Amino acid sequence: MRTHPFRRRTLAATSIIGITAALLTGCGSGSGSEDGVTTVTFAASTFGDPGRGPQLLEWLDEFNTSQSSIRVAAAAVPYPTFGQTVLTQMGSGRGPDLIRFDMPEFEAASDAGLIAPLDDVIDTSEYKLLEQPDKFMVHDGVRHGVIFEASNYAMFYNADLIPNPPTTYQQFFDTARTLTKGDVFGLAFRQTEAEEAGVWQDIFNYVYGFGGAWSDGTNLTINSPKNLEGLQAYKDLYDANVIPRGTDAATFRRMFAEGKVGMELNNGGYVTATRGQNENLNFSVAPIPFPVRSQGSILAPIVINKASPAQEAAATFIRWALEPANQVKLQEILGASSVATVTERSAESLAETPFLPVFDELTPSSLPQIVLGFEAKTPDIRKVVVQNVIAALQGSVDLKTALDRAQQQATELVG
Repeated sequence: MRTHPFRRRTLAATSIIGITAALLTGCGSGSGSEDGVTTVTFAASTFGDPGRGPQLLEWLDEFNTSQSSIRVAAAAVPYPTFGQTVLTQMGSGRGPDLIRFDMPEFEAASDAGLIAPLDDVIDTSEYKLLEQPDKFMVHDGVRHGVIFEASNYAMFYNADLIPNPPTTYQQFFDTARTLTKGDVFGLAFRQTEAEEAGVWQDIFNYVYGFGGAWSDGTNLTINSPKNLEGLQAYKDLYDANVIPRGTDAATFRRMFAEGKVGMELNNGGYVTATRGQNENLNFSVAPIPFPVRSQGSILAPIVINKASPAQEAAATFIRWALEPANQVKLQEILGASSVATVTERSAESLAETPFLPVFDELTPSSLPQIVLGFEAKTPDIRKVVVQNVIAALQGSVDLKTALDRAQQQATELVG
């Protein structure tokens, strides 16, 4: 068992309780027991994915069929509000029993003591866990999560529009500009405050892909020259009008599936979702063509709510999910993502999706989208950074001033 390698900052549970978010129906009642059957609620934004959601529900049904006294019920919460909604519920001692978190919210919930330790209910020595990403599941020697999905970011491109994918940022920029005409856009990314978490995921690739970082592990480095360089590249694309401005991720992903967007930077889970929208789309994947091979990864743990009255039943599901056959099935559903354990992709999967190795080879250079050294404060830092970057996009302030302001605000915030 590894100790988390980075310094953690304290986040009081009261700050989570104070998050203002609507509590969505279907995710607030927790577990229940009727006729000897314990119902465990499992909240995950992926249940709402058009491609993967139905298959994940079938996977849950396989668990339910295998059990006589436990049933897992899915609760789908929309991604843009997922973290705030679930953290609010957990902070008030309620919420789902099982949660698939993204890393920023996982760190916040863990630091606030809202997640049940797993060491006593799951013997991870029985499984061959993915070593590099799994270290982020352990804090100060205590395991708080197990990887549900590890999905590296890469460049998706329409192979009919782009026979030869760009290998440099300048080629990336030129390709986006050349393709943009009529109702077709060369590129798409999130750029509205309503999709704060998604904007953070998108700009992470520009920051780290240009050699930047949000911190040095001890101090915030939001306004570093490398960060400015990477975010200027992001803003240059926005200013070039090569994206469908104002559209949300659901809209421009549908446009990509319809051949109306040429390129996207996205994670491996998007493969299945894209095929679910258009099985005939001729698309492929390549590494993000930025100067430094470093990109974000959707590292999504599954955790047990400490307030859950059905922790043992929830742990039974996690143990079932970690069984080799169920891990293989989960990976097939998730597409180009990895799961908690080392699995081997089948010949059939590689024949159907030849670019799967592109994602797998990016694991050593992929990082979860957290601020190292300030993991539990990532949601708060994210909000500050995204607000200031979007202000620069909209022209109300220049980018350098925006990053200087974000640096000051975030530094004051973390104390």
